[in-house]
Amino acid sequence: METGSAPRPGAVLGFGLVLMLVTGTLVAGCGESGTTGASTTGTTASASASATPPQDLCTRIVVHWSREVLDQNTYGDYQSMGLSNGQYEILRDVVDAARAEKKRRGAAAADELIDRRVREGCAELYRTGAPTAGPWQ
Repeated sequence: METGSAPRPGAVLGFGLVLMLVTGTLVAGCGESGTTGASTTGTTASASASATPPQDLCTRIVVHWSREVLDQNTYGDYQSMGLSNGQYEILRDVVDAARAEKKRRGAAAADELIDRRVREGCAELYRTGAPTAGPWQ
């Protein structure tokens, strides 16, 4: 094709067809793992994944970061951890208690304390299904 000349209609159509095939292949590849590529048109809502309750998500992330922070001398930035202010308060309280527990009774006892206290703290934080005060609580 010469510079400055208009593309041939067949070339544009061919490009569009290739684009549709590539896009269709990518979309078709986004199905659930283990499917055979069958169409999902007409599936019911019961086949969709259910949402994880906020207190469970809170527990997972705060337990993770509590274990990461346990042996460090610093807590880091709550935003870089993906925590809200309320979740970060739980983390700080739990890590302080877990450090003392680890000295008294060992690492396994500290891990148990983390699991128990974080679960309790997150249940309290999300007792109404949402943070208790302000957008970052």
